[in-house]
Amino acid sequence: MSSSETLSGVGKRRRKIRQEEPTQEIDATKSNGEQPIPEIELKNDVEQEPNPVIDKVDQNTVLPKSRYDPHSPAQVSRYNPGDSTHPPSRYNNINTQQKSRYNATPSSEEEKHRKLLGELRYLEKKLHKYGWEALTRKDQDELGIKRELVELYNQRRQDVQTTYRIEDDTTDSNGSSDPLKNKKFDNERADRRTRQQAWEEHQLENAVSKENIDEIYVPDSEKYEFVFDKNAMIDFTNDSDDMLDDSDAESEDSAEKEERNNLLSQLEVEEKRIKTISESRKLLPVFAYRDELMSAIKENQALIIVGETGSGKTTQLPQYLVEDGYTQGTKFQIGVTQPRRVAAMSVASRVSDEMNVILGQEVGYSIRFDDKTTANKTILKYMTDGMLLREFLIDPLLSKYACIMIDEAHERTLATDILLGLLKNIMEKRTELKLLISSATVNAKKFSKFFNDCPIFNVPGRRFPVDIHYTLQPEGNYINAAVTTVFQIHTTQSLDGDVLLFLTGQEEIENTREKIEEIALKLGNRIPQLLITPIYANLPQEQQADIFQKTPENCRKIVLATNIAETSLTIDGIKYVIDPGFVKENSYVPSTGMTQLLTVPCSRASVDQRAGRAGRVGPGKCFRLFTKHSYENDLEAMPRPEIVRTNLSNTVLLLLSLGITDLLHFPFLDKPHISTLTKSLENLYILGALNSKGQITELGKMMCEFPCEPEFAKVLHSAATHPQCNGVLDQCLSIVSMLHETTSIFVGNKKEATSHIVSDIDSDHMLYLTIYEEWRAANYSRTWCQDHRIQFKTLLRVRNIRNQLARCCDKLGLTKRNQAAIVQQAGHDNVMVGKITKSLISGFPLNVVKLTPSGYQTIGKAKGGLLVNLHPSSVIFQNQKEKGKKLDKYILYQQLMLTSKEFIRDCIPIQNEKWLFEIVPQVFNGIKGK
Repeated sequence: MSSSETLSGVGKRRRKIRQEEPTQEIDATKSNGEQPIPEIELKNDVEQEPNPVIDKVDQNTVLPKSRYDPHSPAQVSRYNPGDSTHPPSRYNNINTQQKSRYNATPSSEEEKHRKLLGELRYLEKKLHKYGWEALTRKDQDELGIKRELVELYNQRRQDVQTTYRIEDDTTDSNGSSDPLKNKKFDNERADRRTRQQAWEEHQLENAVSKENIDEIYVPDSEKYEFVFDKNAMIDFTNDSDDMLDDSDAESEDSAEKEERNNLLSQLEVEEKRIKTISESRKLLPVFAYRDELMSAIKENQALIIVGETGSGKTTQLPQYLVEDGYTQGTKFQIGVTQPRRVAAMSVASRVSDEMNVILGQEVGYSIRFDDKTTANKTILKYMTDGMLLREFLIDPLLSKYACIMIDEAHERTLATDILLGLLKNIMEKRTELKLLISSATVNAKKFSKFFNDCPIFNVPGRRFPVDIHYTLQPEGNYINAAVTTVFQIHTTQSLDGDVLLFLTGQEEIENTREKIEEIALKLGNRIPQLLITPIYANLPQEQQADIFQKTPENCRKIVLATNIAETSLTIDGIKYVIDPGFVKENSYVPSTGMTQLLTVPCSRASVDQRAGRAGRVGPGKCFRLFTKHSYENDLEAMPRPEIVRTNLSNTVLLLLSLGITDLLHFPFLDKPHISTLTKSLENLYILGALNSKGQITELGKMMCEFPCEPEFAKVLHSAATHPQCNGVLDQCLSIVSMLHETTSIFVGNKKEATSHIVSDIDSDHMLYLTIYEEWRAANYSRTWCQDHRIQFKTLLRVRNIRNQLARCCDKLGLTKRNQAAIVQQAGHDNVMVGKITKSLISGFPLNVVKLTPSGYQTIGKAKGGLLVNLHPSSVIFQNQKEKGKKLDKYILYQQLMLTSKEFIRDCIPIQNEKWLFEIVPQVFNGIKGK
């Protein structure tokens, strides 16, 4: 608390206790930088050293009676019915003994004093034993109050003994008491209020309503002129809304005029905004090369376009194609792929604004579980590359597209590499199809060579020079170094530029945001205001738009972003970039089936892209939190393509469903490892998607219809059709949908959030099912989510995922088969949890661990598998640690991840070992007898 703030009475007492205690060393050291509370030496209750505050008064001293003493005859009030001059009241008792409604047997002042000393000794002893920080807030307050009361009591007794007697109206000239004057003075004192009476009257005044209680009085208000504030006026209905029949009002309808004027003013503002957007489009670098670019597209079927991020290629090129008539009205579409769903949504919104159309009509986007397009009307469609892959299943030649633009191809996502191979094949059959490949880095020659040496068109950027600053020595904690650099820039550089800080994920962004806000709050007005805006994939769309808002005056915006801001998004106003040099990267190990989400150093191409973000509006600076030696020697030149480090089961199934059986000779830009392809084929065979000849089955084709991984599709299929687990499709739909959003379901700690929902749950899967069913029972309420510490936006996404999966089940006939199974099983004792577990076993037969003397171990062919640990956030881990529940022999998990150790997350116990052999005997027959 700063010295400028006003302290309450309790706060002053706490400060006084801290300041007046003698400085002594104590064992416990405070962690917040405050001075330790001194130790007060106290012995036991019998042998205690004299306290200068407590033992200051001689216990044999007899004090004269005062008006505060309940036994004093001088106290005459309605609370002292013992006085004969006072009329009887309802407070009189039969013994005429002084009593009150608050204390039937009032104590003397000395008795209260002795009681106070006893309580104070107890608190002092407690302070000595445990220390100041160990005391409760109440004990700290009481200790200060009781010390002050004892000091006041001792001071008053000392004043009575040592001060001179002042002659008053009750003494005569010789200093002796005058009975007549004394009686008169007693009568006057009878009219005075006691402390208790004054307190009651004060409380009564506060409880009774007063006149003008809502009025606000400002000091020296008479010096100012009284004016009307239009913003504080009350809004009433229009004059023409309600009229009396005999009114003499004018016939002119002023309300319509006012409404017309408001509409005209809004139209004028919108026209200015559109004009501004039109002018800004002409300022983009790509506008100067429009004619040359359109001519090159017309002459070549495939074209590589290299341009700096922010040159306008993502937003302007598709509009140029529409304006040149490539869509032929609404006959064809222009498709633009993005590697991330956030980029697809934000770019589509920006382009619809520039074209002055409604998002979802002429311009729309399509991402996983969210399609904002209109059939036969949308001509410009932004989508993730995975969604375009799925369109190959319906239309292998993409006949409704006149032009395909693969944007940010340099990021080399798995879907992008597969798209490039498929597009290369269909371009031979559709010669009129135009293919544009947009890249922001220098590896465009590799794309050109892949597409038969197609031409490369360079769009010069408008990047300003950027000063690169390296650290002189390596930083041990890049998060702390990044926070320090933020305030270093904010306090030493001018306010005309915002800061962009690159971090690896949502958790890092939220933690860093809290640290920056905490430090800024402590600094207060000593630094200019900070506006902190995060951006990551799970952030709601309305919050993502905050990064594009103009920064207020006398303020600096701090953008905390993942590598999405590296190339996919352009944020105006960025002048300073802070680059720790790390990124999160998925890595799949085929031998163990483990996915490692590791924080790894960026490539040189990535850090150069990040530095370029500082040169968009003017000369900028990039602060790299690593040494120049690391940049030149430790960083790779280019990032590793995703196709060589990820699970290919879904991709292999998609290619097989398209009739591509020769996977080894498929035109990959970078060939995946043979072991990865082999593992993917093996997994698909276990799921039943492939037969023994490697051909796709009917079940495999059905799995392709679902917009999710084939394992989840198998779970839903088994929940509706398998004889041992059918009838639980509705529950499995909820669980599968929740498993797609497990990273952002809870607000804060998962353990604290789950305590608000259920008390006895045995698995994470049943927890997710309970959460969704209770939210659905609450009519999808936002308030329910706030009360139970659940992210409302996340559950909305879960509901959208579930609705789309349910439509797929209806289309494939799974819903009818599930209903038939429910009707057939009516009246039978069916255990829902067991059926759900069996359905999950059918989809994830390789995600089973077995309890051994060394802990849980994956079921592998060599050396018995891999030792793993239950993740601390798992319900099974919490039940075993806190409730002492016995661990099951087998557990099914959803994620096997490597962080500090090998952890399994989202687990469900397999209550009966026989289920493994009944559902997937081809996998578990080999472990019998082990």
